[in-house]
Amino acid sequence: MEPLAALERVVYLLDRALAPGAKVKAFRHAAGIVAALPPDELAARARAGTLTELPGIGPSTGGVIADAVAGRVPAYLERLELDSAVPLGPGEALRAALRGDCHSHSTWSDGDASMEAMGRAARALGHAYLVVTDHSPRMAVSRGLTAERLALQRHELDAVNRLFADEAAAGAAPPFRLLHGLEVDINEDGSLDMDDATLAGLDLVVASPHVKLRMDAKAMTRRLVLAAVHPHVDVLGHCTGRKVPPHGNRPGADFDADLVFAACARHGTAVEVNARPERQDPPEELLALALEWGCKLALDTDAHAPGQLEWANFACDKAAGLGVGDDDVINTWDVERLVAWGRDG
Repeated sequence: MEPLAALERVVYLLDRALAPGAKVKAFRHAAGIVAALPPDELAARARAGTLTELPGIGPSTGGVIADAVAGRVPAYLERLELDSAVPLGPGEALRAALRGDCHSHSTWSDGDASMEAMGRAARALGHAYLVVTDHSPRMAVSRGLTAERLALQRHELDAVNRLFADEAAAGAAPPFRLLHGLEVDINEDGSLDMDDATLAGLDLVVASPHVKLRMDAKAMTRRLVLAAVHPHVDVLGHCTGRKVPPHGNRPGADFDADLVFAACARHGTAVEVNARPERQDPPEELLALALEWGCKLALDTDAHAPGQLEWANFACDKAAGLGVGDDDVINTWDVERLVAWGRDG
């Protein structure tokens, strides 16, 4: 394994493990340093034991580089492969049926990888599509997209899709497509943080609450119902907004789940099963209620980095444990069916 490939794999696995951002950043920075160095200099430094004299190379990153230069699989990498593995139990059949992921982020907002890198990772996992759903403007801390930036993003997304189509035509890879979406914020009054004309031009819209989650139950119910019945909303994202240990500790929003899920079922809005380890949203009792109402589901990772796309296993296990069937999950559908469903509103 080449040193650069080893460091990039470590970054992927650290993201998969939801490791602290500082650690991921250190290995990503080290990969940038290695990419800029002549291979001969890197090998000479490894032999001389001077790798850590390079600014930004520490004992852990230096050890990975030294092992790779010596022709060994880095010990740090071997441990991380095991420690970060995402288990898959009863959801194995459901995971095999997944055709894509309806909630992901890129460097256009608060993600850590380009749309191309996210697409390549999704394709490597067997997906046929990935919906890029960066944040809307209100999430300024996450570099949310204005309508103007969303239009610019579409140009880049189209260019990446042409690249993927060329690779598929040459037989170098299976067909794969990025879909253009948005995770639009649900305002306190139930309106959406993007104009209707812009939302209408997207392939898929995920609407999620992010702020003011402790508003009273009646107001929160109204807020979520109005989002669920909006004609351009396709998926209600992480509906409670909770964060669970050991990665977080925030109680979920309080609302009348019967009314919210009845609205979703009546208006054809899928309920997201958010697989992020710190979210696992909704909790099982609410997911069971959504199924009682006949809601469609979207088993999503909310991935902000390539390694996090593997978290689909968590959502599949959770859904399978409640007896969810393939056709109840919108991302088991092929891309044409999904896009047609999203556009029909």
